[in-house]
Amino acid sequence: MKNRLTLPLTGAFFALFALVATFAAGPASAQVTAFKQAVAEASYGNEQVGAYYRSKNYQPLWTGDGPAFKARRAALFQSLESVSLHGLPDARYNTNALMAQMRDVRTTRDLGMVEVAISKMFVRYARDVQKGMLIPLEIDAGLVREVTYADNATYLAGMESSGDPQAYMRTLTPTSREYQALMKEKLRLEGVMRSGGWIGRVPSAKFELGTSGDEVVALRNRLINLGYMNVGASRSYDSALQDAVQRFQLAHGLESDGVAGQITIDELNKPASTRLKSVIVAMERERWLPSERGTRHVLVNLADFHSQIIDDGYVSFRTRSVIGKNNKEQASPEFSDVMEHMEINPSWYVPRSIILRDYLGKLQRNPGSVSYMRITDRQGRVVNRATADFSQYTRSNFPFALTQPPSNRNALGLVKFMFPNKYNIYLHDSPAKSLFNRESRAFSSGCIRLQDPFDFAYALLALQSDDPEQLFQSALATGKTVKIVLEQPVPVHLIYRTAFTTLKGGVEFRRDVYGRDAKIWNALNSAGVKLPTGVELASIQR
Repeated sequence: MKNRLTLPLTGAFFALFALVATFAAGPASAQVTAFKQAVAEASYGNEQVGAYYRSKNYQPLWTGDGPAFKARRAALFQSLESVSLHGLPDARYNTNALMAQMRDVRTTRDLGMVEVAISKMFVRYARDVQKGMLIPLEIDAGLVREVTYADNATYLAGMESSGDPQAYMRTLTPTSREYQALMKEKLRLEGVMRSGGWIGRVPSAKFELGTSGDEVVALRNRLINLGYMNVGASRSYDSALQDAVQRFQLAHGLESDGVAGQITIDELNKPASTRLKSVIVAMERERWLPSERGTRHVLVNLADFHSQIIDDGYVSFRTRSVIGKNNKEQASPEFSDVMEHMEINPSWYVPRSIILRDYLGKLQRNPGSVSYMRITDRQGRVVNRATADFSQYTRSNFPFALTQPPSNRNALGLVKFMFPNKYNIYLHDSPAKSLFNRESRAFSSGCIRLQDPFDFAYALLALQSDDPEQLFQSALATGKTVKIVLEQPVPVHLIYRTAFTTLKGGVEFRRDVYGRDAKIWNALNSAGVKLPTGVELASIQR
């Protein structure tokens, strides 16, 4: 099948080729000068593109004659034809305008202008598909991830030196297994939407063993439609239906009790469009991550409320986590850093924001409150609560620090895992064990609490000790703060994915607890990313 750019490109390339041939045959010096001047003028305002052309004495990369130039042009336009596969908007890469500019070439100056126009289109696509088209921090204050971008000159030089332009274009696309699997799921969900979506809805009810009726048939049909069970028409909530509900619940981060209550029904009724948005957002997020994440690394998916150790692409350890509360001040940020050490029997040096928010009012009402905290002045001297008058201070001039010494009651528990960062975020134990049994676990002040911190420590220390448990427990038994340095520092990635894939090839979905994915989707949509239209309207509107 001919691609949709074939016929327009024929005319555009013909005009371009004709002028290139004329340029090659005509008076050299005047035309070369005109071409260079046009390239310099067109690249003004894009220093990196301009730097590339200056370094090459304004030689063409795209508009020259010969197989290499033709191969570069073809590779670029073929990639631009398939931007939607990556969840990028066609309108962002105005190929029609570029081809019209190519067809209208009449002079050497026109040719120089086209040369730079193609380069600008190329570097825009290269950056977008490799590192994402959105700037994270412009979307949400918690998206503090720093994306490392290659400069435009590097992209242009890479294309120039490549013996296979099509292969070079493929290197720009993220190569992670996750990205490739998300692309596959995107295509699948687009097919579902074009076919009319998931027809029908599950009515509000409570479904459990023994329930029967038309509502059970609707539940069964939706689970069949979603691929969680084989075709059947029983009106009874039997064990097979219960198993299917449990599989669905596990794949959506719900309590897997096999009872379909309102929360489960709400997730069952989410249309394919909602899931597709999550996948497209996850693809953009995947582009933000560093390509090299560490053979061993810690991965915390905030939306999934779990922390994992990944070894050679496989999950070697996983534990439930509690993340920051859903508000502007306490929501956990997203970034990457490197874990350097762990502290056993840590003291908690209370951040000033928490002192002012949670403790100042208590101390003003009763100086003897929070007696488990040590209060010190700016010289480090312990404050005598009996003579202190905290009521004279405000949030702007409170001069004291609060510290909770090591103990079983310490807010950090008995161990914390440090990857020093300006956000004062780390992983740690917690005395509030009951919170790990909750389905949604956004309760902390920003740091990440681990349900199984000791086992997490053993897993980290296994690379440097034949008996990591004994190493850890002997330090714990001292009752004093002990720092254990990781001989091999471990990268840590705090991410947020409402759609992610499993090693078995499935895709799981989570709720947007912080509302960040909704913001990212809105930004993508405003930039031109669209879903298949004219379908699934009945499902969306109800």
